[in-house]
Amino acid sequence: MATGDTREIGTAPDYPAEGREIPRDSRIDASMALLSEGYRFVSNLCDQMGSDVVATRLRLREVVCLRGASAGRLLYGAEGLTRVGAMPSTVLHLLQDKGSVQQLEGEAHRQRKAMFLDICMDEARVKALVEEFRREWRESLTAWEHEDRIVLQQEVAHVLTRAACRWAGVRNEPEDRIADEIFEMIDKAGSIGPRNWLAQMRRSGTEKRLRRLVEQLRGGEVVPDSATALHAIAFHREPDGKLLDPSVAAVELLNVLRPVVAVGRYITFAALALHRETNWRELFRSGNLELAGDFAEEVRRISPFFPFTAAVTTRPIRWEGYEFPADQWLLLDLYGTTHDARNFPDPSRFRAERMLSWSGQDDCFIPQGGGEVALTHRCPGEMITVELMKEAIRLLCCETEYEVPPQDLGVRLNRLPAQPRSGMILKAVRPRAGTEPPLSG
Repeated sequence: MATGDTREIGTAPDYPAEGREIPRDSRIDASMALLSEGYRFVSNLCDQMGSDVVATRLRLREVVCLRGASAGRLLYGAEGLTRVGAMPSTVLHLLQDKGSVQQLEGEAHRQRKAMFLDICMDEARVKALVEEFRREWRESLTAWEHEDRIVLQQEVAHVLTRAACRWAGVRNEPEDRIADEIFEMIDKAGSIGPRNWLAQMRRSGTEKRLRRLVEQLRGGEVVPDSATALHAIAFHREPDGKLLDPSVAAVELLNVLRPVVAVGRYITFAALALHRETNWRELFRSGNLELAGDFAEEVRRISPFFPFTAAVTTRPIRWEGYEFPADQWLLLDLYGTTHDARNFPDPSRFRAERMLSWSGQDDCFIPQGGGEVALTHRCPGEMITVELMKEAIRLLCCETEYEVPPQDLGVRLNRLPAQPRSGMILKAVRPRAGTEPPLSG
């Protein structure tokens, strides 16, 4: 490595300026261990090696695994890193796809990201989405009460899809079909082989239909509200003044819809936590919802959602005495960082009294990434996530009666993405006496 071109990033006074050796996994390849250990893979490796920085190989490609607040600051904020080439293609094509904001850097990224901030972090727009979610939940209750039982994870995906499509201005799509397609994109992102390929084929069909919708809007064939995500994306201009290519616009529109539907996993885990944390459930049922946000944030901390995030160095860099060459693959342990006992005592215990918040600049609490959201690759949807979770907690406790029958509620941490094995089965679901009837329209 040409050390003369090495840039120093975030070296603390107690670290040597250079030459700090990275512990190395002795295995030729650790891919099977990743499949077996899942969310615990990086933390297990770090614990075994006695270091928060460990080199190993995945699919015969060398990767440096990292965990902790300092590593989070490195991947979310340091120059000399890119997301391009950091994500396996099977995951990229299902969750982001080429041309998306996650694949941009520098000014191009900041300018495209600003569009997402306008869509996802505007209080009025977020409130409108929550209202659509509430409406769709109440409408679904009339159907659920005629069912013997429902699988919450699947049902809430449909509720969120209908809410997200109406909110985003995508009103002419067959909602059940797009709900199934988006659910498959999320559910099969961690798989390999035919299941992943089929999900990619279905995503391709979704993108084609959304691309046609963008073209119809630009041609005046459809006229959505100018405050919708569809309108904002269709008429967004890049730094060169040009509109997004319709295919890229379709990708970005799906990158608004899909994360909203993905919140269904957090809502399912919130329902599981309410089932287990009876004191909290009874507090919320009494109408005292002041701490619903704290409850939601602890669900985000403790529940397996995104296991890792990755980046690739674009030039040699030095960080806390470690030297990374150009093209070095880095893997940050999100799940392990939020389950580190050094930062979260008794990390496997659910404790909403930790009073966590997405809006605080806590480099240890990074379930959806870290850093400054406007300038880094941190997810811009955390406000939406928490507000939808808070509303789901209220709906489950205050507007919905249900029973939780015997089932397997265990969570397999070697399944990516994870979920309660049963999907959270509810029976005898019905509106709670005295609550508002479904809204029409």
